[in-house]
Amino acid sequence: MGRGYWGWDSDFYPPPPPKLPPPEHGIKVKKFGSTWWGQRWIQALDRFGGEYSARLGRGRSYARQGRVHDLTVKDGVVTARVTGSRPTPYKVTIRLAALGARVWEKAIKEMAGRAVFAARLLSGEMPREIDEAFQACRASLFPETKKDLVTACTCPDWANPCKHVAAVHYVLGEAFDRDPFLLFELRGRTKEKVLAALRRLRSASGTAERTHAGKQASAPAASASQRMTPDRYEVFRESVDDLSFHIGAPAVEGSLLRQLGAPLSWQLSQTPRALLQPAVSRAAALARELALGAATDESNSEAPASSPPSTRKRSPKKVTPARRRK
Repeated sequence: MGRGYWGWDSDFYPPPPPKLPPPEHGIKVKKFGSTWWGQRWIQALDRFGGEYSARLGRGRSYARQGRVHDLTVKDGVVTARVTGSRPTPYKVTIRLAALGARVWEKAIKEMAGRAVFAARLLSGEMPREIDEAFQACRASLFPETKKDLVTACTCPDWANPCKHVAAVHYVLGEAFDRDPFLLFELRGRTKEKVLAALRRLRSASGTAERTHAGKQASAPAASASQRMTPDRYEVFRESVDDLSFHIGAPAVEGSLLRQLGAPLSWQLSQTPRALLQPAVSRAAALARELALGAATDESNSEAPASSPPSTRKRSPKKVTPARRRK
């Protein structure tokens, strides 16, 4: 009999079974924290689980191998399965403490009060200063203490976080890279509710700033003589003096392409936004120059008018032979 741990026979304590291969539908993480908010999420785990650095390393390895699968976020709770050495995958749950209704109301008002915040969020991007809106309410969007994160795993490891929890945490960070609104959902507000509140507040603010809104509300109904008729088709029924247009650079570049995303048949490693954004930005800049009258045709003002090419045929050049010296 061989000797095992603490001098006991290895027959009583057989070596652990080999790990099962990662499932085909596992989530393989190529890069941890490709966005600043994904990095902020991962930093929280590194800070809280520093005493279990070895387990965090194995968790990163699990995430790269694709051992995490069936990841779902619902009602503020993250659930996932992690394939290890046992036939039955381990079940991991991660819960982030939800913020109160008053905190959310104040935070959304702070976001709506900053045009850049609203523009970036409506385009699916997390503003770098987003936590300032929550700090004004004495709160934070990201986990600050261990009490903010409640994790559980069905594995026998007593450590928290174990390698399975760490693996799900890293995979969740990549999910945040793709959809930052998942972080809002873990804090108690869905993407739809946040965007609807932002649009409502921004719309109310814009209506209050328009000076002619009251005139339009109190204007009498159009009389029968002002109704559209064939002979008045090209005649304006109301004055257009109050119309104004703002032409300027967008608050967030590439928001439309980001919202469109990639088509299902897209196979290139480069995203459509990264591929098309330079051309779209240049076209938008040229359109602004033309609209504002900043673009001038320098070639027409500086270069002389060129005469049309001559259509007269040229005779071939004669080549005379060189004279020989006598």
